[in-house]
Amino acid sequence: MGYKTLRECIADLEAAGQLVRIDHPIDPNLEAAEIQRRVFRVGGPAIYFASVKGCRFPMVSNLFGTIERMRFLFRDTLEGVQKLVRLNIDPSDVLRRPRLILRLPWNAWHARPRKVRRGPILACETTIDHLPQLKSWPDDGGAYITLPQVYTENPERPGLAESNLGMYRVQISGGQYEPNHQVGLHYQIHRGIGVHHAAAIRRGEKLRVNVFVGGPPAMTVAAVMPMPENMSELAFAGLLGGRRVPMICLPGQLPIHAQADFCISGFIEPKRELPEGPFGDHLGYYSLRHNFPVMRVERVYHRERPIWPFTVVGRPPQEDSVFGQFIHELVGPVVPKRIPGVKVVHAVDAAGVHPLLLAIGHERYTPYEDPRRPMELLTLANAMLGYGQLSLAKYLFIVASEDNPDLDVHHVPDFFRHVLERADWRRDLHFQTCTTIDTLDYSGEGLNRGSKVILATAGPSRRVLPVALDSRVRIPAELGFKDPRLCLPGILVVKGPPYHPNEHGRDHAVEKFCATYGRGDAINLFPLVVIADDSEFTVRTLGNFLWTTFTRSNPASDIYGIESFVDQKHWGCRGSLVIDARAKPHHAPPLIEDPEVSRRVDELAAPGKPLHGII
Repeated sequence: MGYKTLRECIADLEAAGQLVRIDHPIDPNLEAAEIQRRVFRVGGPAIYFASVKGCRFPMVSNLFGTIERMRFLFRDTLEGVQKLVRLNIDPSDVLRRPRLILRLPWNAWHARPRKVRRGPILACETTIDHLPQLKSWPDDGGAYITLPQVYTENPERPGLAESNLGMYRVQISGGQYEPNHQVGLHYQIHRGIGVHHAAAIRRGEKLRVNVFVGGPPAMTVAAVMPMPENMSELAFAGLLGGRRVPMICLPGQLPIHAQADFCISGFIEPKRELPEGPFGDHLGYYSLRHNFPVMRVERVYHRERPIWPFTVVGRPPQEDSVFGQFIHELVGPVVPKRIPGVKVVHAVDAAGVHPLLLAIGHERYTPYEDPRRPMELLTLANAMLGYGQLSLAKYLFIVASEDNPDLDVHHVPDFFRHVLERADWRRDLHFQTCTTIDTLDYSGEGLNRGSKVILATAGPSRRVLPVALDSRVRIPAELGFKDPRLCLPGILVVKGPPYHPNEHGRDHAVEKFCATYGRGDAINLFPLVVIADDSEFTVRTLGNFLWTTFTRSNPASDIYGIESFVDQKHWGCRGSLVIDARAKPHHAPPLIEDPEVSRRVDELAAPGKPLHGII
């Protein structure tokens, strides 16, 4: 449905029985976030917090909490957007070439933002300290905006057509910021705003920034869309929202979304960074304090009767997991068109999205070779690691569709079985070292620094995977290893000793573990062995295994192997592949809820209390 405002959306959800109003005063310090996490966990409704302690503005969360609700919000436009994706048409071309509208579906007209001179957003003004001071996790460094829409334009090519609308963390309290006049702006190195900021620095200019909060839900979704560089998210928001996005365009000012609920207007201070964070983030750990750009606040606008939408990030699944699923439904067909030979891609949410990418591609380079080996798959894998947000993948598993045309990349246990039945660790591992990784991933050697590995398999099955722990498997207890447990067919998880680095920062325990075995040992029946701090926890659920293994390891430093070797700078092993997924001293701490806040939320769920029957 083409909502004009956030309030229209909330009224529609309430009428449909998909939103609950809470009049009991709720504390934005930890309490609101824990309520959101619990409501999301049970697939509950959107929650309207009518009374927020210490703030006169109401809040709403879980708007996008289920994929069914996400589809409901955009029920009138989804088919049209999916048609444009199938046609492989760039919606921003409508901005550059208006005549193209004649060749597109009628609703493509909505892709053109509408310039206006006034709007509801300019009705009132406030200050940063009057905004909801939402804090999600106990050790967060302050309050921050969890659903911002950060608008910038390229100083070298200004205008709506090549603007960027992104969702970047905006810290509004705590730290060393000047209250009410400075906020922190945490953006990751691959984001569109980074291109704009670099251009402003080259030109010796301030980069003007507007941070929108609220407005129709299409704007929020557009802000998280992985749009190609120089493609405006405003065009996508118009298509998805079913109406042209009204932007207030006044001489000498950066455009403002006319229907936003709030807008923080200002600029990035040149040559100025301050420590931002720490904050709980989507990998399930805290992102630590680092210097990030500072935004100088000039004005804080809001419409009459505004509403502050928010979400919570943490170990997946959270509400942002639904964003990922929805985005895949919309643009999943794009990757095979942009990288011919790729059949399907799946960024695994349980592993934090970016740490683990599964893909199926064609292997047509060696149609007559027997046995077949990965060749085209490596070409495809390298192309994927250079494409948009796929470039953030840390572990990329890619298999040949010809080996099993019915393989479902979204059924992770089947995919791992397929890989491990065929993997030849002497040839199938391909590393990229000293490279960039996700800003929020602390498994590498520093901020944005780490490694990647491609695991490409093709050809017939090489082995039968064990489905039970073989009694012949011996574990070197004298080295501190114990409690072996089967996770999935062919995957053994072993509890290792705590990580203790030596004077050079290395712990050689896993090297010693591997050195105790030869090719003839029974442990090699398991092609993948994971060393964890707690093997029982790791195998308890598939989600635990994926989260532990792929968020707590850096391929170049944490992949080992039984009878490993280096041949012409290619690393491989003749026995089991071993991944060290223990917590390391340089890792960020995991997220843990405050027990006192948990107790208060339990009380709110008791009979007769406002959350009874909801959580």
